[in-house]
Amino acid sequence: MSPSLRIAGLLSGTSVDGIDVAIAELAESDGELVLTPCGQWELPYPDELRARLLAALPPAPCSAEELAKLDTHVGQAFADAVSHAEAHAGPVDVVASLGQTVFHWIDEGRALGTLQLGQPAWIAERTGRPVVSDLRVRDVAAGGHGAPLASTLDALLLRTVADREGSPTVALNIGGISNITVVPPGGSGNNSDDGSGAVGDVLAYDTGPGNALLDLAAAQVTGGAARSDVDGALAAAGTVRTDLLERLLADPYYAAPPPKSTGKEHFHSTYLAAALGGLPQVGDTDLLATLTELTAVTIADACARHGATTVYASGGGVHNPTLMRALGRRLVVHRSDELGLPADAKEAYLTAVLGWLSWHGAAGNVPSATGARGPRVLGSITPGERRLALPTPPTSPISRLRVANSRETR
Repeated sequence: MSPSLRIAGLLSGTSVDGIDVAIAELAESDGELVLTPCGQWELPYPDELRARLLAALPPAPCSAEELAKLDTHVGQAFADAVSHAEAHAGPVDVVASLGQTVFHWIDEGRALGTLQLGQPAWIAERTGRPVVSDLRVRDVAAGGHGAPLASTLDALLLRTVADREGSPTVALNIGGISNITVVPPGGSGNNSDDGSGAVGDVLAYDTGPGNALLDLAAAQVTGGAARSDVDGALAAAGTVRTDLLERLLADPYYAAPPPKSTGKEHFHSTYLAAALGGLPQVGDTDLLATLTELTAVTIADACARHGATTVYASGGGVHNPTLMRALGRRLVVHRSDELGLPADAKEAYLTAVLGWLSWHGAAGNVPSATGARGPRVLGSITPGERRLALPTPPTSPISRLRVANSRETR
């Protein structure tokens, strides 16, 4: 087994709720990557910083000055999150950061650019650790969407489940945007010439809004008192408006073939206002009920296209019981906790895995999922306080991932 590496994985999702950080111990043996979770935390942004980030999102304009300031402030907040995690779980060797996405540039179905804030130099300077960052852009430059990068972890984690069940298995993440990874049984094998272990028949893409429109509507109907529909209570009190739902489902995005990706530059306040335009007045709770149904229907429809009925869910949306009931009427829903990764921290552990791959010179994308021309080593490395000494790349392609508990590794 290779020497273990402790990596802190960092990101903030499209809901801009706060910073997710997880520490993982990772080691490789004969193509198996063993991940031992060491702890995970969700740390809120300072209120002023969160408000400024939300104000910078499309369709609002944002100046270069404000972007530069936010890049610094998010980097500093991420550095504080690493320090918090290390204080509770001990020091790490490397930090991996997916940053805070503020814009994802899609033109006629092609990804042309993506922007994540959280300047890694601040993280490296404050923590002394080397930082792997900017993990999406290389995939975009290679013709991919730079998303969902969760496909890398999911392809390694769900292959055994799909083979055991004999049918496609789906990993579902419900953040501001929902995304799925479809892992069929009996995969075509591993990409042995690059060390990535990317399974060629895995598909992954954004299905549409997860919490993005729900959070927006909850804030609107409560006059800003609520950031989200807590416990799905507003939606549970309403009735689905079929006229609004049909108008929303007519969005061409849903019918577009994968690979594809989207974000809040598409699903925003102006988009919602346009959907409501010309309809009889939609009550507050009916609006939330309809948007909840939209999220559930678009996820389930996407799964159905691939013959998948079982999903392993993660992300903030799993805490919305109204949404989970709507999904449960259409799919068999498990939580990622059953696979060893907490639903609230799966993407932070994903980031740690991506960091491990980049640190070891192994490709971190699944081309069949992102649409890239081929496997690519992702990201850039910002040195910490010590001289960089990168390890030798793994001799065997990474073909599977096992989540261990701490007792197994002692």
